[in-house]
Amino acid sequence: MSEPKEFSTGLTVRDVAVARGGRTILEGASFDLAPGAALFVKGANGSGKTTLLRALAGLAPIETGEAHLTPEGSSPAARRAAIVYCGHANAVKAAVSGRANLAFWATLYGAPKDRTEAAIEAFDLAAFVDAPAGALSQGQRRRLALSRLILSAKPLWLLDEPSAAIDAASAARLSAVIAAHRARGGAVMVATHDGMEIDGARTLTVHARAA
Repeated sequence: MSEPKEFSTGLTVRDVAVARGGRTILEGASFDLAPGAALFVKGANGSGKTTLLRALAGLAPIETGEAHLTPEGSSPAARRAAIVYCGHANAVKAAVSGRANLAFWATLYGAPKDRTEAAIEAFDLAAFVDAPAGALSQGQRRRLALSRLILSAKPLWLLDEPSAAIDAASAARLSAVIAAHRARGGAVMVATHDGMEIDGARTLTVHARAA
């Protein structure tokens, strides 16, 4: 089996503003995310947590301010190369099997076969990975979606409500995967409303801009 990567990429964010539907909803976001660090992003519904994560991942524009990778740079293309974003929507193809979804992501990320097997083991997918994804429970689909984190082998993980719909045992597996990623120098941002715990994580509380 290939050895897991060691990471050294961080993220510096200064005075970032983001918009949704043509309206600025969050501004002034500033923080540092060093290799091996974890950051919770918390705030009320509509405060801009998801929009901020998507903008940092290069999937939506940053209105003002800067998000700078160290040492790769600040362009959206550089961020997309270093960041994997797992949104609250699972992005699972329902008409094909879980294994076919894994194969698609493995091709997308250039993941070798042993990394696919590692993802199956990490999120305990073996019992249902060959079933049609549309027949899986919400929790099973969430675990399947989270397996992209391992397949991507990217240093920065941006997670939007990652523990939604999964049971306590699966949440513990997710925590173990995050801990292993951080131990290799990976960094994690997690937008969440629940009581998820990550050792040593700091908290960024965001507030929607006043209308």
